[in-house]
Amino acid sequence: MNDLRHLAAQLRVDSIRCTTEAGSGHPTSCLSAADLMAVLLANYLKYDWSHPHLPNNDRLIFSKGHACPLLYAMFKAAGVITDEELLSLRKFGSRLQGHPNPGVLPYVDVATGSLGQGLPIGVGMALSGKYLDKLPFRVWVLLGDSEMSEGSIWEAFEKASYYKLDHLIAILDMNRLGQRGETELGWDSKAYATRARAFGWRAIEVDGHDLVAIDQAYREALNADGQPICLIARTEKGHGFAAVADKENWHGKPFDPEQAKKAINALGGLRSLTIQTAQPEALQPPNSFREKALELPRYEPGSKEATRKAYGDALVAVGASRAAVVALDAEVSNSTFSEEFKHAFPERFFEMFIAEQQLVAAAVGLSVLGKQVYASTFAAFFTRAYDQIRMAAISNANLRLVGSHAGVSIGEDGPSQMGLEDLAMMRAVHGSTVLYPCDPNQTAQLVLAMSDLAGISYLRTTRAKTPVIYPSGESFAVGGSRILRQSARDQVTVVAAGITVHEALQAYETLMLENIAIRVIDAYSVKPMDGRTLRTAAQDTQGRIVVVEDHWPEGGLGDAVLDALADVPMNLHVTKLAVRSMPGSGKPEQLLDAAGINADHIVKAVKNLA
Repeated sequence: MNDLRHLAAQLRVDSIRCTTEAGSGHPTSCLSAADLMAVLLANYLKYDWSHPHLPNNDRLIFSKGHACPLLYAMFKAAGVITDEELLSLRKFGSRLQGHPNPGVLPYVDVATGSLGQGLPIGVGMALSGKYLDKLPFRVWVLLGDSEMSEGSIWEAFEKASYYKLDHLIAILDMNRLGQRGETELGWDSKAYATRARAFGWRAIEVDGHDLVAIDQAYREALNADGQPICLIARTEKGHGFAAVADKENWHGKPFDPEQAKKAINALGGLRSLTIQTAQPEALQPPNSFREKALELPRYEPGSKEATRKAYGDALVAVGASRAAVVALDAEVSNSTFSEEFKHAFPERFFEMFIAEQQLVAAAVGLSVLGKQVYASTFAAFFTRAYDQIRMAAISNANLRLVGSHAGVSIGEDGPSQMGLEDLAMMRAVHGSTVLYPCDPNQTAQLVLAMSDLAGISYLRTTRAKTPVIYPSGESFAVGGSRILRQSARDQVTVVAAGITVHEALQAYETLMLENIAIRVIDAYSVKPMDGRTLRTAAQDTQGRIVVVEDHWPEGGLGDAVLDALADVPMNLHVTKLAVRSMPGSGKPEQLLDAAGINADHIVKAVKNLA
């Protein structure tokens, strides 16, 4: 216990030192959790620091990412960063950024700092350990009490209980104070415990500054049977320095040098303990599944099939050939057709129900442990999880998101179900890939291509059955496009994707009857865009371009085309046909017409330019 007291004091002192040196940070948020982390680091965390990605390692997530100076102090105590590096906190070029970032630190699995995300990601990691890898590592998640107001936290509580993730341990640092004052429940640990138990968790209330009690609580947590565990630790924000302890208006404020000196003296001065953490068990490699040769589905040209159905068929084929493929869905698998994968590989399919934030967060947790994750729901509903998506990019996660029922062409369901923002939303994600196929054979090839893509990739699928226009086996490169109609006398270039490709082909036939030739480009890769083909077409058609998309005009296909043509040294005459007024219910053909994006409107736009 004496060693633990010294370690806890060292973690507090180092959290103060590095934040004072940086001139910014959240030292009081670190001081409250230092005892909890000292006991965890010294007695319970099983981790091979020389091999941070070892499958048997426990995982530690600071969901309250603003307390990362405490995490970095733990790294120093474990001997994997120096004191000099600790004091580089928040400086330009330092690995120790203001919130944890796995892109620069191998001991960090996921980016946090946007509250409410650590526990949902931990659910994904725990799913991987229990059901896929079949390894007994534990997932430890440090939670702040302020983030317990986030709905995403309770989505995680619900799913962890449903899947009986008894090796997931949440540690609630209940220090009473948030950014601007007392939290919703303050120190009402019984309320937190009641809620946790109502969600099917085992709740353990503990004094978060009693090292013996903390040790006993962790030991008890290791003996859980079928239930995830929540330790509810009553702590004091700023504990250890009386001048700030449990006082408001100290959130996110570093101590000045004089205050830091007093605080360090109050904590007993500097220490330089190095802790030997327990090694993980030397178990067998992670569980794996059988693989067989890839056989993508084939669709006959001239027939019809929905690209959403082709996604489901292709996912089965890719999953059969790649054991790392895992699928998640948000209780619409009979519409996204991910149910095809569920029937074929139930052990690699996880239902997240109507919890889109948990859907994406679980996908992140699975991804960082090496799984090739495809997560699907209606395109419109990914908007609920946009924070998780953008944070996934910071985490360097490799996610394959698939949104069905996009655009007005879904028909009678009306605007609440129509994904009309998704292309803009996904294009804005750093390093993302955005794909929008128009036929099932193309879809199958792009589903396969996604399996090897780094970062966040998004596939937009269509509800209605559409004509098969490409032969099976034809390849489609990410960043490419297809010229479907072309001649030496083309007057206008028409750029389309997905459902509007078929409208553009109808428009081509109508215009040919009037001896007006157009070039039709299927821009299936919305990001990255095939700028070379677009620039050539623009030059060949004297800069006359019509872009037609089943999406709002802001940020979608039209803007992607304009971005690709920004450096073309000629006058451009670009008409963007897009959904510009709020749609209602109706037949798909009625809604495409009302939105001004069907074949008739393409014909009119071409004539106006030609």
